[in-house]
Formats: sequence, structure tokens, C-alpha cells
Amino acid sequence: MRCCFSAHLPALAALSALPGPCEVLRSGARLAPALLRSASAAVQRVRSHHPDDLTAVNLELVTLAEDRAVVTWYTGIPGTNDGFGHPLPALTEGEVVYGTHPARLDRVAAEGVRTAHHQVELTDLEPGQTYYYQARSRGTTATPTPLHLVRGNAVGTSTFGFGTSGGPYSFTTPQPPPGRHLLSVALCNDLHLGETTAGLVGGLPLLRGVAQQPGRAPYPEIMSRALVEEARRRGADLLLAGGDISAGGAAHDLGEARRILDGFGTHGRDYFVVRGNHDRSRENSFQAAFPGSEDGPGGGDGTGYFARDLGGLRIIGLDTYAKSGNGADAGGLGPEQLSWFRARLKQAPDQPTLVFGHHPLTVRDSVFPVTRGQCLERRQARAMLDAYAQAPGVFLHHAGHTHRNKRTVLSRAPHVTQQEVAAAKDYPGGFTLLRIHSGGYALNHYKADAPAARQWNERSRRVAAGLWPHHALGRSVGDRNSMTEHDLSGITGRH
Repeated sequence: MRCCFSAHLPALAALSALPGPCEVLRSGARLAPALLRSASAAVQRVRSHHPDDLTAVNLELVTLAEDRAVVTWYTGIPGTNDGFGHPLPALTEGEVVYGTHPARLDRVAAEGVRTAHHQVELTDLEPGQTYYYQARSRGTTATPTPLHLVRGNAVGTSTFGFGTSGGPYSFTTPQPPPGRHLLSVALCNDLHLGETTAGLVGGLPLLRGVAQQPGRAPYPEIMSRALVEEARRRGADLLLAGGDISAGGAAHDLGEARRILDGFGTHGRDYFVVRGNHDRSRENSFQAAFPGSEDGPGGGDGTGYFARDLGGLRIIGLDTYAKSGNGADAGGLGPEQLSWFRARLKQAPDQPTLVFGHHPLTVRDSVFPVTRGQCLERRQARAMLDAYAQAPGVFLHHAGHTHRNKRTVLSRAPHVTQQEVAAAKDYPGGFTLLRIHSGGYALNHYKADAPAARQWNERSRRVAAGLWPHHALGRSVGDRNSMTEHDLSGITGRH
């Protein structure tokens, strides 16, 4: 089984999944500025530099909550090349200076270690307040990942600071979700245990994949372990893994995924897993590694979908590739699962409900050409949206597969946030924390913080000829951080 962005496809399957001419032209128009920027940067790199010079690049405002923000960047040695057109790492301290006026950056958040992969957290922020900040390493200000060239913004919630060298840049903190905090859920997907090269897109020869450095542990294992550790550190009570747990459904890889996820807690109680198109195999190794929920249809008979009530929160897990195929075509639930899903929602339409499955219902605003294999089959997606329209308790649909952060609200069911979460296995490499309050919820994306995970995150950002951030990070802060009001008072709290 192969998904759209991560592996070779057989020739015929690849041809059947090719985007139309309009999609190719649309994608080219969006990416042209980024390509020009990359070419300009390449020219700059060939110039000579003083040995003590430092470059600070790839500044990103990854996480933005009502009381905190997480900023990341990279420091390298100008004029060097690691083989991917990227400067070799320069180990140095990092700090973020910030304040409520661009001329008075009077607060400092600093790292306590020397590193090339900087990750600084600003705490004790006030909700609804505008802040200005600069990230610095050895006096050099960090410049942002240039998402603004494709109608995006990597470093803030406004364009303040663009056109300068290093800002300061600006963000405004959101309001907290109304009511008291009930529980937190880590949403993740696309762990791809067993994968060895990231970014082999559709077998296209011009898109060079990125492999782990020799002597280092396999990157899917590094990223998955770091995800579990970070989710626990961030206070997650539950973890939901939305498919493509393995690279090809091999028993060994799924077994390793089970051992890693067991570090979070007990399967079927503390964490839940659904199957992606990569996880299917003739031996049904996925079912052996992750037996079905005992209250699901058939009581663990391998159907791959389930519903569970956890202290008033209904979780519905879907198998969005319940079909034969190689993964290049659209996802599908099958008539039996779709009928079961509709019936479940009708039983208690007002119950607070979170749905998760591998394929999203729709793919909007992709910088890369969209193929039919990137989402659920259209008629089934419409049927699910119609079911959501009659179930006001549903508030979130979490999906993976596209390997990007993207928040979408559809007019057929505007009370349901459609949240695509970037792959755990590589850049930006992490998970989304769902914080549920009695009057609403917040979604905040976190990068995995372990040193080895930071290193692979930076290395793997060069997928798709270095254009991967324009797709994967989320072109706005709101694609990876949001707050929504919704009556969730029917949830009693931690299970």
C-alpha cells in the first residue's frame, strides 16, 4: 500500500493517480516564488564567508496558545553544504527577545545548551495580547521559512516584520477555550515504522529522497518515541494514532510500533489506533498488533473501526481504506462501515464526538497537485458530511495521509473542524494536542523536542527539493493552532 507523498507507486497506479493539467498549473503558480527564492539562496551560498560567520534560518512559530508560544530555528556555517544544499550545523546558544512593543523587546527566553536545532518556549503570555519578537544566535537574527511567498506565514499572525532582516515579527495570542479544562488528547498519524527514505514521491526521479545519516537509529523509531515522550510531557490523557502506523504492513514494523506506543499507556484504554492504507497486508498483521476494540462491531474481528465512550466523550475510529488496492486511489469505508457510522451518530446525535481516520474528507489549498488518492471517495465524504449535519455533538474530524497541518471548515457541517495533522515521521515531526474544555477546545501543534528528533526534523525538511515546508508546516499559524467554542459540557473529564 502506498500513500501520496511517501513512496514509489507501480507505473500504472502512478499514471492513474496523476493530477490534471489545471492542478499542475495551479501548483506551479503557487510554488514559483518559492523556487525563485531557493535559487537566489543558492547563489548566496557560493559566496565566501568569514570562518566565524553564522547563518540563522528557518525560523518558525510552531505553537501558539493563549499563554505560550514555541519558536524554532536552525544555525549553520555559511558556505558549507551537507549534500542537500543545506549549511552544516553550527552549535551555539539561542534566545528569543520579545515584548508588547516592537521597540521594547524587554523579555528574554533563552536555551541552556549549545545546539544547531533551536527550540525556545515563551511562557506566561497573556491571552489576546500582541507580542513582537526576534530569535537570535550569537547576535545573528534568525530569518523565517519563506511561506509568505505562497500566501502563508511561518512566523506570526500578521505580516509585521517582513521586508526586514530578522524582524521583529508579530503574533497575537488567542483566547483560551471557555470553561474548565476536562482532558487533553494527542492526535498523531503517519508514523511509518519501517520506512528508510523520506520523500520518494510517486517514484518521480527528479524528487530526491532523504535518508537518515549513517550510524543513527531509524528515523521513524526516533520520531515515534519522541512523540510519545512529548505527548506525555504536554499532559495528554489520551493518544489517537490515525493510520499509516507502518510503512508497508509488515508484522515486525507493526510490532515495533506497538512497543513504542505502549510507552504511552495501554492500548484500548489510554491510546487508540486505526488502520491506514500502508498498514494493510494479506496476513492482517495490523489486527494482530492492535486487536480491535472490545465494544466495536464484532468484538475485535478485524473490521478495523470502532466506537468508544470515554467519560461522555465518544470516540469513533474509522478504517478509511477498507478495500483492496495499492493506496493510489481514493479512500473508502465500504457500505457496511458507512451504515454503521451513520447509525452510531443517530443513536446520540448530541453527544460530544471526535472522529478520526486516515484519509481526510477533502483536500483544500494544497501547494502540490491534488490527486484523487489524497482523500476519501467523494460520495462517501458527502454522506459523512450529511451525517455530521444531523449530529451537532460532533466537533472534530482528525485525519492524516496528506502529511500536512491544515484546518478546514466545510459549509455542510460548519460545527465540525476538519483537522489534517502533519506526519509524525519527518518534518515538522510531532503531534497536535487537543485541549478539551467544557465550552470549547484548542488545537496546538508541537514538534517533537528530543535532540535526535530535532536533528531529523531539520534534515527531512529538504523533502521535495526543499519545498516541503510550504506544504507540511501549515501555511498559516491558524492551520496548526486554533481555538473553537463548542458546548462540550457533556464530557465528565478524564477517563
